[in-house]
Amino acid sequence: MSESITSTEFQNRAGRYLDAAAKAPVFITRYDRPVRVLIDIDEYERLKALDTRQAYRVEDITEDLAPALMTAEPPAWTDRYNHELEE
Repeated sequence: MSESITSTEFQNRAGRYLDAAAKAPVFITRYDRPVRVLIDIDEYERLKALDTRQAYRVEDITEDLAPALMTAEPPAWTDRYNHELEE
């Protein structure tokens, strides 16, 4: 089970929470709001490996990739920025 601690508590007992994070995430809070999560390095590496996103420069876009990019739909959360496209 994960643990939630204050940032002051983490500063005072960092070693204990570093050890605890090897077993479960440790949530660090400031003013009762989570601000950081301490996780085991193996879990971090596993999560990082799941991220397959890649950025391309225009000159690096291949002919087979271009049609997919032209027809791709942006995620719904990007709708909040549509006003930036208006003149």
